[in-house]
Amino acid sequence: MIMGINEIMSYLPHRYPFLLIDRIVELEEGKRIVGLKNVTMNEPFFQGHFPGHPIMPGVLLIEAMAQVGGVYALRIDPNPTSKVVYFMSIDKAKFRKPVVPGDQVRFELELTKQRGGIMAFKGVATVDGGAVAEAEMMAMIVDRDKEKGKPA
Repeated sequence: MIMGINEIMSYLPHRYPFLLIDRIVELEEGKRIVGLKNVTMNEPFFQGHFPGHPIMPGVLLIEAMAQVGGVYALRIDPNPTSKVVYFMSIDKAKFRKPVVPGDQVRFELELTKQRGGIMAFKGVATVDGGAVAEAEMMAMIVDRDKEKGKPA
């Protein structure tokens, strides 16, 4: 394990019930990052999605994938607590198979482009080696002060 939940929370602003990753298990600077999400029946979204047939919403799979990318982006910043990562785009999102309680989702993201504070990733989410979702996404790192409308 490269990063546990406490270290993840030191990089990301997300908290329960919206912190959707549990662990970072691989990290190659300038190349890729891999994170895990352990899906349990205790997830709050299963109350309504769907009663008697729980399936993790696809949009939350993409969000979890983005959170893994956010850890990557903030980890390379010398002062990550003063920054936040914003989504810029999501392209070619595909959902291959339902994710259900008991699954462990592995999010593998490859850095495909970086220019300044803007990064592009290609990601795939797998369960037991089979693809469940994939997407291409772009994000930018901004100062938290600018996020609040204050000058940096």
